[in-house]
Amino acid sequence: MITEHDIISHMTKKGYFAAGDKVLVAVSGGQDSMVLLNILYRYQKQWGVTLGIAHVNHHQRPEADQEEAYLRDWAKEREVAFFVGHFKGQFSEARAREFRYAFFKRTMTDAGYTLLVTAHHKDDQAETVMMRLMRGGILRHLVGIQDKQTFGPGHILRPLLAFSKQDLPSVFHFEDSSNQSFDYFRNRVRHHFLPDWERENPHIKDWLVSYSQEIAGLYRLLDSVIDVSRTRDLAYFQAQDTILQTYLLERYLQSFPDLQLSRAQFQDLLHQLRSSKKYNHPLKSDYYLKKDARHFTISKIGLQTDSTLSPRVLKYQHKLLLDGVLISFGDKDMSGLPLYSQAEITIRHRQPGDVISFGAFSKKIRRLFIDEKISLEDREKAWVLEQENHILAVLVSDRIYLRKSPKGGIIQGKLKLER
Repeated sequence: MITEHDIISHMTKKGYFAAGDKVLVAVSGGQDSMVLLNILYRYQKQWGVTLGIAHVNHHQRPEADQEEAYLRDWAKEREVAFFVGHFKGQFSEARAREFRYAFFKRTMTDAGYTLLVTAHHKDDQAETVMMRLMRGGILRHLVGIQDKQTFGPGHILRPLLAFSKQDLPSVFHFEDSSNQSFDYFRNRVRHHFLPDWERENPHIKDWLVSYSQEIAGLYRLLDSVIDVSRTRDLAYFQAQDTILQTYLLERYLQSFPDLQLSRAQFQDLLHQLRSSKKYNHPLKSDYYLKKDARHFTISKIGLQTDSTLSPRVLKYQHKLLLDGVLISFGDKDMSGLPLYSQAEITIRHRQPGDVISFGAFSKKIRRLFIDEKISLEDREKAWVLEQENHILAVLVSDRIYLRKSPKGGIIQGKLKLER
């Protein structure tokens, strides 16, 4: 049986914390994060660190506000700084994760924290490796979760990775009912696929973690003996054999942790780098490849307008002129796109994960821009019209893309766009 003393001894041996560190603890309110929070709170003086709590309220369950209030009171009683982020918009696992880590990074920067600590444990590691196996990513992705990585203005630590969930002490915590829902891929892996594998091999979780650690060791060896400084030099890159080209590209992609290419996407990128053609090609997650005769680079499309211009609001029975387009939000008797609400319309620039429905199918706006061959410059200037978390229209360049209104419901108004 693992004790709290064993966990503390492990953290001390690994040297995770140094006197003077400002430590931001990511706390959901579940068992794992509450165990970590209680341990760090009790030992913060011994280690000479200062704690803060970062909590994200996703507003997906009735209990979410209760959990936030409990954690806020817990922090206040113990004089621990408390930071909360509120997720808004259409929910998905990917969008929620992106929001969380952006919030953590921003909090670290604004409040001067040097470490973000999360409660990932060995079971999370096994699940992550299995998920990546099933998705068919590149070999380096099977390295899994690392216990320490550069993050924001400092590092992210995962000090519980050496311990299974069943090893963790029992503490007061909240149960998240959504963790049982098969709507989420990780839950299907946790409650269905992994148990099936465990019936064949009861030690499969340990094997997956060990497999991941062996791959990580192999890559550390390669990193220590291969010069990667010239990777983007095409003459150098194309002179290597195919195996080394694969390694060099995988190593370069490590610089972009939110760019997770599938195996097919990776092979396509590798093919483009091996060719003699010039490219200015979108990848995914707002990244694109730029390749000339001598060098290549991967960069994220900078949505500068997102940070420099505030979203605009169009209320019922009002009009707005935007980049030469007259946008009218009026009553149901006018011509235009039927709307089933008179709630205000937000006019903003696009965000990762934005999706527009065309009736029989839906499409991510990023993919729409790629398919329609919208230039990178025009993508940065595109406008999205959103009402109650549903995208109504996209304005980009000289084009207007309208949502297909669902059938049924009572029409409350119309949206009209005129050039």
